[in-house]
Amino acid sequence: MSKNKKEQLDELKEKMEADDMLPLKKSDTNLVFGVGDPETKILFIGEGPGYWENLKKEPFVGNAGKFLDQLLKSINIARESVYITNVVHHRPPENRDPLPEEMSAYGKYLDEMIKIIDPEVIVTLGRYSMGKFMPTAKISTTHGKLFRVNWKGRDLFVIPMYHPAASLRNGEVMRQEKEDFLRLPEVLGKIAEEKKKIVLKTEQMELI
Repeated sequence: MSKNKKEQLDELKEKMEADDMLPLKKSDTNLVFGVGDPETKILFIGEGPGYWENLKKEPFVGNAGKFLDQLLKSINIARESVYITNVVHHRPPENRDPLPEEMSAYGKYLDEMIKIIDPEVIVTLGRYSMGKFMPTAKISTTHGKLFRVNWKGRDLFVIPMYHPAASLRNGEVMRQEKEDFLRLPEVLGKIAEEKKKIVLKTEQMELI
């Protein structure tokens, strides 16, 4: 019998916990894997755990997490109905930015996570998670917009957003992020329309 998504994610988490080669894994760091509904259509990817995330073993539970909760509430999306993770899953020292080699080491697990969840859209939070899918993009010009990217041979819809922590540091970024989130339902509607077109086109090709 094939395993469901939750079982597959649990197995992946066990593999990560057993992997002593992960560069940020130390005696004082906990694995912060991911949280939410594995059956979701929306996957949020942030950067890395901070102090509270490391303590509670859950992403986005500090001040940035509280702001993310507010943003989701503003568009009537329950936090429990999406899935949230990061590009690195152990806390970088002193909350510094993740290094390229660290993102690469955790990347194989994140790739597997994406494959299991198979979301309709990925919302990246911050430039490091955006860079995974759009390495040459600038967040100042791409935030809040919908992009279709080819990721490992498959089409993915990606919406880059500012990291909630950046919004807490900058009032103008916060204003833009609030506006971007308010447009998110409209963007999700566009994705649903695109999906319908793809299915219709496939069905028409099969009839030929």
